[in-house]
Amino acid sequence: MSTFAASKFDTKWSLRLVWSGRQVFILVTRVQIPERLPTKPAKTAGFFIIKPMSRLQVVISNQYNPFLNRAVEQYLTDHQEEGTVTMYLWKNQQTVVIGYNQNPYSECNVRLLLDEGGHLMRRGTGGGAVYHDLGNINFSFIADKSLYDVRKQLSVIQDALLSYGLQTEISGRNDLTYDGRKFSGNAFAKGQCNNLHHGTLLIKTDGAMMQRYLIVDKAKLMKNGVKSVASRVINLSEAVPELTSENIKQPLIHSFEKVYGDKATTLDFDTLINKPEVRAIEAEISSHDFLFGRWEQFKTTKKARFPWGGVEIALKIDEANAIITDVQIASDCLEPDTIQRAEQLLKGASTKATPIFNAGNEILHDIIGLIYG
Repeated sequence: MSTFAASKFDTKWSLRLVWSGRQVFILVTRVQIPERLPTKPAKTAGFFIIKPMSRLQVVISNQYNPFLNRAVEQYLTDHQEEGTVTMYLWKNQQTVVIGYNQNPYSECNVRLLLDEGGHLMRRGTGGGAVYHDLGNINFSFIADKSLYDVRKQLSVIQDALLSYGLQTEISGRNDLTYDGRKFSGNAFAKGQCNNLHHGTLLIKTDGAMMQRYLIVDKAKLMKNGVKSVASRVINLSEAVPELTSENIKQPLIHSFEKVYGDKATTLDFDTLINKPEVRAIEAEISSHDFLFGRWEQFKTTKKARFPWGGVEIALKIDEANAIITDVQIASDCLEPDTIQRAEQLLKGASTKATPIFNAGNEILHDIIGLIYG
């Protein structure tokens, strides 16, 4: 580099866009030009990485089969391309959906539901049991981890409902409410490349059938100061009679594009459900073993409700050797991985000494404390 004593410099900048896959790099070159030009102007260069541009997709189910609908959601979470955000809209017919770690026999009247032609489905996320019928609509946001933003995703729902004059609020650990009553519960999961956020919108759900099938923890009802399932929730059609689970679809798509600032591509649902991977997922999640297997012999030993959710624990103990030989934990906790971690810590643990765990984890602390006192 040439140097100049007591020289004055003008600084100019050269910008070039460099593309690599879905990332954009800006190559910035600074050129310092003195009053007396050297042989080569002095240059310094640097790269600035712009956040990947998002590609928007919409998927609308044309089926009411809960296992097929969930299989498509799982497929998209596992296989969606980098830099993509998808909004998926779907409806299930006469279905009780339970969280990943929930005991079906504690959450719903299983035999009654099945005898009356209903379905029980276990989702891959945490949270509590909900009832689906054709009077409500479900949404899923599947997003590249760099683009995943729960508040932004919820704003899509809120903006769509605002077009009907409904001013809604985010409440509690995972709810959307109108006039203080819940119409949407949400749950979340982290995938390898994409994260999942899904929920339900109660629009004209049959409240009598909801109460018929769901079993609500009395401790939860006492905590909320209400006497029935129905009094804790609201169908949005009570506030806007013309609102339906069908005519909300276009406002949702419009708000999705508005919030993300781009047009969305619509994927063909029939093409998705004919993929072998989707059919394989459907077969697995509809199997008796996946839905009921580990819970058929479950007998609650400990039970409690904490701010993060309720928990039921079943223990098998080898009294002679003071060892916990088996453990199952049912919970509506929103962190299913933490529940599985608790099971791993407890299985094989001594009943005489508390297992070592991360004491800063509130959920683990409460579960271990419930057993060891």
